[in-house]
Amino acid sequence: MGRSVESRVMPDLMKPIGPYSHYTKAGDFISISAIAGVDPATGDLVGDDVESQTVQILKAINAILEEAGSDWAHLLHVNVFLTDMSLFARMNEIYAGMLGDNRPARSVLEVRALPKAGALLTMNATAFEKP
Repeated sequence: MGRSVESRVMPDLMKPIGPYSHYTKAGDFISISAIAGVDPATGDLVGDDVESQTVQILKAINAILEEAGSDWAHLLHVNVFLTDMSLFARMNEIYAGMLGDNRPARSVLEVRALPKAGALLTMNATAFEKP
């Protein structure tokens, strides 16, 4: 018997700008789509700086984790896509502060552009449900 896949778009997060869900879940495995630092109420970026965008992204990931029955301690991997690697240290400081002692595997890549105009970074993640 195969596993079913649940897809979810959360109404309190930025509206997806493409044909995808905020996350999918199969069993206790959770896959979170790339999130930009967007204010869900306005659809605009929360700011033009990496700090405010990083905070917003991590708040959105946390909300997804909570809804999916998970938390930071059950985060397996995070991908960070930066438009400029010179932003790494500033993003990293916010990231470390918000994740506390949790240290999931992580990749940080520089990309030429992102789908949301003006976005300096996006993040996607994988996690598993709390037992």
